Amino acid sequence: MNDPMAVVAVPPEIATAALLRPMERVVLDQQQAMATARAAMTQVESVYRDLRRDSTIVQQLTGESVIAAAIETAARSAQREVLTAHPGGGRPEEILARSLPLALDHGARGVSQRNLYQHTVRTHGPTLDYIKAVTGAGIEVRTVDEVFDRMLIYDRSLAFIPDQNKKHRDHALLVTDPGIVQFLVSVFEHIWERGRPVLYEENQHRPRLLTDETRLRVLRLMVDGYTDSAIASRLGMSTRTVATHLKKVSDLVGSNSRAQLAYLTAQNGLLNDPAPCDCGTRP
Repeated sequence: MNDPMAVVAVPPEIATAALLRPMERVVLDQQQAMATARAAMTQVESVYRDLRRDSTIVQQLTGESVIAAAIETAARSAQREVLTAHPGGGRPEEILARSLPLALDHGARGVSQRNLYQHTVRTHGPTLDYIKAVTGAGIEVRTVDEVFDRMLIYDRSLAFIPDQNKKHRDHALLVTDPGIVQFLVSVFEHIWERGRPVLYEENQHRPRLLTDETRLRVLRLMVDGYTDSAIASRLGMSTRTVATHLKKVSDLVGSNSRAQLAYLTAQNGLLNDPAPCDCGTRP
Protein backbone atom coordinates (compact mmCIF):
# COMPACT_ATOMS: atom_id res chain seq x y z
CA MET A 1 0.00 0.00 0.00
CA ASN A 2 3.04 2.26 0.10
CA ASP A 3 3.30 2.16 -3.69
CA PRO A 4 2.76 5.71 -4.93
CA MET A 5 1.48 4.35 -8.25
CA ALA A 6 -1.26 2.33 -6.65
CA VAL A 7 -4.88 3.28 -7.42
CA VAL A 8 -7.23 3.34 -4.50
CA ALA A 9 -11.01 3.53 -4.80
CA VAL A 10 -12.72 6.41 -2.90
CA PRO A 11 -16.42 7.08 -2.29
CA PRO A 12 -18.17 8.74 -5.31
CA GLU A 13 -19.38 11.75 -3.26
CA ILE A 14 -15.77 12.71 -2.61
CA ALA A 15 -14.99 12.64 -6.31
CA THR A 16 -18.18 14.57 -7.07
CA ALA A 17 -17.28 17.28 -4.59
CA ALA A 18 -13.80 17.54 -6.02
CA LEU A 19 -15.15 17.88 -9.56
CA LEU A 20 -17.98 20.35 -8.81
CA ARG A 21 -16.21 22.64 -6.36
CA PRO A 22 -14.47 24.71 -9.08
CA MET A 23 -17.72 25.07 -11.03
CA GLU A 24 -19.65 26.03 -7.91
CA ARG A 25 -17.04 28.67 -7.18
CA VAL A 26 -17.50 30.11 -10.68
CA VAL A 27 -21.30 30.13 -10.28
CA LEU A 28 -21.03 31.77 -6.84
CA ASP A 29 -18.72 34.45 -8.21
CA GLN A 30 -21.18 35.15 -11.04
CA GLN A 31 -24.09 35.35 -8.59
CA GLN A 32 -22.19 37.82 -6.45
CA ALA A 33 -21.34 39.86 -9.55
CA MET A 34 -25.02 39.82 -10.57
CA ALA A 35 -26.11 40.94 -7.10
CA THR A 36 -23.58 43.78 -7.15
CA ALA A 37 -24.71 44.87 -10.61
CA ARG A 38 -28.38 44.69 -9.60
CA ALA A 39 -27.72 46.85 -6.53
CA ALA A 40 -25.83 49.39 -8.62
CA MET A 41 -28.62 49.52 -11.24
CA THR A 42 -31.21 50.00 -8.49
CA GLN A 43 -29.33 53.13 -7.42
CA VAL A 44 -29.13 54.29 -11.04
CA GLU A 45 -32.87 53.76 -11.48
CA SER A 46 -33.53 55.82 -8.34
CA VAL A 47 -31.42 58.68 -9.67
CA TYR A 48 -33.10 58.37 -13.06
CA ARG A 49 -36.58 58.59 -11.51
CA ASP A 50 -35.54 61.66 -9.51
CA LEU A 51 -34.18 63.34 -12.64
CA ARG A 52 -37.32 62.51 -14.57
CA ARG A 53 -39.46 63.90 -11.79
CA ASP A 54 -37.39 67.09 -11.66
CA SER A 55 -37.42 67.50 -15.44
CA THR A 56 -41.21 67.68 -15.50
CA ILE A 57 -41.10 70.86 -13.36
CA VAL A 58 -40.34 72.83 -16.54
CA GLN A 59 -41.29 71.21 -19.82
CA GLN A 60 -40.40 72.72 -23.18
CA LEU A 61 -43.18 72.83 -25.77
CA THR A 62 -42.34 73.28 -29.43
CA GLY A 63 -44.77 73.96 -32.24
CA GLU A 64 -47.89 76.14 -32.28
CA SER A 65 -50.22 73.14 -32.50
CA VAL A 66 -48.52 71.43 -29.53
CA ILE A 67 -48.69 74.61 -27.44
CA ALA A 68 -52.32 75.27 -28.41
CA ALA A 69 -53.33 71.71 -27.51
CA ALA A 70 -51.59 71.89 -24.12
CA ILE A 71 -53.21 75.24 -23.33
CA GLU A 72 -56.66 74.00 -24.34
CA THR A 73 -56.26 70.92 -22.13
CA ALA A 74 -55.25 73.08 -19.17
CA ALA A 75 -58.06 75.55 -19.82
CA ARG A 76 -60.75 72.88 -20.01
CA SER A 77 -59.38 71.22 -16.86
CA ALA A 78 -59.34 74.44 -14.81
CA GLN A 79 -61.63 74.25 -11.79
CA ARG A 80 -61.10 77.46 -9.81
CA GLU A 81 -59.08 80.24 -11.43
CA VAL A 82 -57.45 81.35 -14.67
CA LEU A 83 -55.00 84.27 -14.89
CA THR A 84 -53.78 85.49 -18.29
CA ALA A 85 -51.43 88.29 -19.33
CA HIS A 86 -51.09 89.30 -22.99
CA PRO A 87 -48.64 92.12 -23.78
CA GLY A 88 -48.10 93.78 -27.11
CA GLY A 89 -51.35 95.46 -28.06
CA GLY A 90 -54.20 93.91 -30.03
CA ARG A 91 -54.22 90.13 -30.35
CA PRO A 92 -54.48 88.21 -33.66
CA GLU A 93 -58.06 87.43 -34.64
CA GLU A 94 -57.42 83.70 -35.04
CA ILE A 95 -56.12 83.48 -31.47
CA LEU A 96 -59.09 85.47 -30.19
CA ALA A 97 -61.46 83.13 -32.01
CA ARG A 98 -59.76 80.11 -30.43
CA SER A 99 -59.70 81.67 -26.96
CA LEU A 100 -63.29 82.92 -26.81
CA PRO A 101 -65.05 79.53 -26.39
CA LEU A 102 -62.63 78.56 -23.61
CA ALA A 103 -63.22 81.85 -21.77
CA LEU A 104 -66.99 81.56 -22.12
CA ASP A 105 -66.77 77.99 -20.83
CA HIS A 106 -64.96 79.26 -17.74
CA GLY A 107 -67.68 81.80 -17.15
CA ALA A 108 -70.40 79.18 -17.55
CA ARG A 109 -68.65 76.79 -15.11
CA GLY A 110 -68.03 79.48 -12.51
CA VAL A 111 -64.25 79.49 -12.99
CA SER A 112 -62.81 82.88 -12.03
CA GLN A 113 -60.80 84.48 -14.85
CA ARG A 114 -58.81 87.71 -15.01
CA ASN A 115 -57.13 89.00 -18.18
CA LEU A 116 -54.39 91.62 -18.46
CA TYR A 117 -53.61 93.64 -21.61
CA GLN A 118 -51.85 96.87 -22.47
CA HIS A 119 -53.77 100.13 -22.88
CA THR A 120 -53.37 99.99 -26.65
CA VAL A 121 -55.96 97.20 -26.97
CA ARG A 122 -58.57 99.87 -26.26
CA THR A 123 -58.22 100.96 -29.88
CA HIS A 124 -58.10 97.46 -31.41
CA GLY A 125 -61.53 96.44 -32.66
CA PRO A 126 -61.21 92.62 -32.64
CA THR A 127 -59.68 92.56 -29.15
CA LEU A 128 -62.38 94.93 -27.88
CA ASP A 129 -65.07 92.66 -29.32
CA TYR A 130 -63.49 89.75 -27.47
CA ILE A 131 -63.26 91.75 -24.24
CA LYS A 132 -66.89 92.82 -24.48
CA ALA A 133 -67.97 89.19 -24.95
CA VAL A 134 -65.96 87.81 -22.03
CA THR A 135 -66.77 90.63 -19.61
CA GLY A 136 -70.41 89.91 -20.32
CA ALA A 137 -69.70 86.38 -19.04
CA GLY A 138 -68.27 87.70 -15.76
CA ILE A 139 -64.56 87.75 -16.69
CA GLU A 140 -62.53 90.72 -15.43
CA VAL A 141 -60.24 92.62 -17.80
CA ARG A 142 -57.71 95.34 -16.98
CA THR A 143 -55.10 97.20 -18.99
CA VAL A 144 -51.74 98.68 -18.00
CA ASP A 145 -49.35 101.05 -19.70
CA GLU A 146 -46.01 99.27 -20.04
CA VAL A 147 -44.98 95.89 -21.37
CA PHE A 148 -44.97 92.83 -19.12
CA ASP A 149 -44.30 89.11 -19.62
CA ARG A 150 -46.86 86.87 -21.30
CA MET A 151 -48.23 84.20 -18.96
CA LEU A 152 -51.16 81.84 -18.52
CA ILE A 153 -51.78 80.39 -15.05
CA TYR A 154 -54.35 77.69 -14.27
CA ASP A 155 -55.58 76.93 -10.73
CA ARG A 156 -52.26 78.28 -9.41
CA SER A 157 -50.77 74.87 -10.15
CA LEU A 158 -49.41 75.15 -13.68
CA ALA A 159 -48.36 78.00 -15.95
CA PHE A 160 -47.35 78.67 -19.54
CA ILE A 161 -44.64 81.27 -20.21
CA PRO A 162 -42.47 82.12 -23.24
CA ASP A 163 -39.22 80.22 -23.65
CA GLN A 164 -36.73 83.08 -23.23
CA ASN A 165 -34.06 81.02 -25.02
CA LYS A 166 -36.21 80.99 -28.15
CA LYS A 167 -37.24 84.08 -30.07
CA HIS A 168 -40.17 82.57 -31.95
CA ARG A 169 -43.78 82.23 -30.84
CA ASP A 170 -43.77 78.47 -31.42
CA HIS A 171 -41.73 77.81 -28.24
CA ALA A 172 -43.13 77.87 -24.71
CA LEU A 173 -42.47 76.45 -21.26
CA LEU A 174 -44.99 74.51 -19.18
CA VAL A 175 -44.18 75.10 -15.50
CA THR A 176 -45.57 72.94 -12.66
CA ASP A 177 -43.14 73.69 -9.83
CA PRO A 178 -45.24 75.19 -6.98
CA GLY A 179 -42.61 77.76 -6.06
CA ILE A 180 -42.18 79.05 -9.61
CA VAL A 181 -45.93 79.12 -10.25
CA GLN A 182 -46.52 81.06 -7.02
CA PHE A 183 -43.86 83.56 -8.07
CA LEU A 184 -45.64 84.06 -11.40
CA VAL A 185 -48.94 84.55 -9.54
CA SER A 186 -47.35 87.26 -7.36
CA VAL A 187 -46.02 89.02 -10.50
CA PHE A 188 -49.48 88.89 -12.05
CA GLU A 189 -51.14 90.26 -8.90
CA HIS A 190 -48.64 93.13 -8.74
CA ILE A 191 -49.40 94.14 -12.32
CA TRP A 192 -53.14 93.60 -11.81
CA GLU A 193 -53.19 96.13 -8.95
CA ARG A 194 -51.80 98.78 -11.32
CA GLY A 195 -54.30 97.95 -14.05
CA ARG A 196 -57.30 100.00 -15.17
CA PRO A 197 -60.57 98.07 -15.61
CA VAL A 198 -62.10 97.85 -19.05
CA LEU A 199 -65.75 98.67 -18.43
CA TYR A 200 -68.62 99.13 -20.84
CA GLU A 201 -71.55 101.36 -20.05
CA GLU A 202 -75.00 100.57 -21.41
CA ASN A 203 -75.18 100.91 -25.21
CA GLN A 204 -71.45 101.71 -25.30
CA HIS A 205 -69.49 100.12 -28.14
CA ARG A 206 -66.03 101.00 -26.87
CA PRO A 207 -64.59 101.81 -23.42
CA ARG A 208 -63.17 105.26 -22.75
CA LEU A 209 -59.69 105.68 -24.21
CA LEU A 210 -56.84 106.47 -21.86
CA THR A 211 -55.38 109.12 -24.15
CA ASP A 212 -54.05 111.46 -21.46
CA GLU A 213 -52.47 108.68 -19.41
CA THR A 214 -50.87 107.04 -22.44
CA ARG A 215 -49.62 110.36 -23.77
CA LEU A 216 -48.03 111.21 -20.45
CA ARG A 217 -46.33 107.81 -20.38
CA VAL A 218 -44.94 108.37 -23.88
CA LEU A 219 -43.71 111.80 -22.81
CA ARG A 220 -42.04 110.46 -19.67
CA LEU A 221 -40.18 107.75 -21.59
CA MET A 222 -39.06 110.30 -24.18
CA VAL A 223 -37.67 112.54 -21.42
CA ASP A 224 -35.90 109.50 -19.94
CA GLY A 225 -34.06 109.08 -23.24
CA TYR A 226 -35.96 106.29 -24.94
CA THR A 227 -36.18 106.28 -28.73
CA ASP A 228 -39.54 106.14 -30.49
CA SER A 229 -39.04 102.46 -31.33
CA ALA A 230 -38.12 101.61 -27.72
CA ILE A 231 -41.18 103.50 -26.44
CA ALA A 232 -43.38 101.69 -28.94
CA SER A 233 -42.02 98.32 -27.81
CA ARG A 234 -42.61 99.08 -24.13
CA LEU A 235 -46.12 100.43 -24.60
CA GLY A 236 -47.32 97.98 -27.24
CA MET A 237 -47.96 100.54 -29.98
CA SER A 238 -46.49 101.53 -33.33
CA THR A 239 -43.70 104.08 -33.71
CA ARG A 240 -46.13 106.18 -35.74
CA THR A 241 -48.49 106.35 -32.76
CA VAL A 242 -45.60 107.37 -30.51
CA ALA A 243 -44.67 110.14 -32.92
CA THR A 244 -48.31 111.31 -33.01
CA HIS A 245 -48.47 111.55 -29.22
CA LEU A 246 -45.22 113.52 -29.08
CA LYS A 247 -46.34 115.86 -31.86
CA LYS A 248 -49.56 116.71 -30.04
CA VAL A 249 -47.62 117.60 -26.89
CA SER A 250 -45.12 119.57 -28.98
CA ASP A 251 -47.96 121.55 -30.55
CA LEU A 252 -49.40 122.19 -27.10
CA VAL A 253 -46.18 123.62 -25.58
CA GLY A 254 -44.77 125.14 -28.78
CA SER A 255 -41.77 122.88 -29.21
CA ASN A 256 -39.78 122.59 -32.44
CA SER A 257 -37.40 119.77 -31.47
CA ARG A 258 -37.13 116.75 -29.24
CA ALA A 259 -34.62 118.47 -26.93
CA GLN A 260 -36.81 121.54 -26.66
CA LEU A 261 -39.82 119.34 -25.91
CA ALA A 262 -37.96 117.70 -23.01
CA TYR A 263 -36.97 121.15 -21.68
CA LEU A 264 -40.49 122.61 -21.98
CA THR A 265 -41.96 119.48 -20.41
CA ALA A 266 -39.83 120.05 -17.32
CA GLN A 267 -40.40 123.82 -17.34
CA ASN A 268 -44.18 123.40 -17.50
CA GLY A 269 -44.22 120.61 -14.92
CA LEU A 270 -46.21 118.30 -17.20
CA LEU A 271 -44.83 115.21 -15.45
CA ASN A 272 -44.99 116.56 -11.91
CA ASP A 273 -48.76 116.64 -11.43
CA PRO A 274 -50.11 113.22 -10.33
CA ALA A 275 -53.49 114.12 -11.81
CA PRO A 276 -53.88 113.66 -15.58
CA CYS A 277 -53.13 116.86 -17.42
CA ASP A 278 -54.63 118.11 -20.65
CA CYS A 279 -51.79 117.10 -22.96
CA GLY A 280 -53.80 117.55 -26.10
CA THR A 281 -56.71 115.29 -25.30
CA ARG A 282 -58.07 114.91 -28.79
CA PRO A 283 -56.49 111.66 -30.03
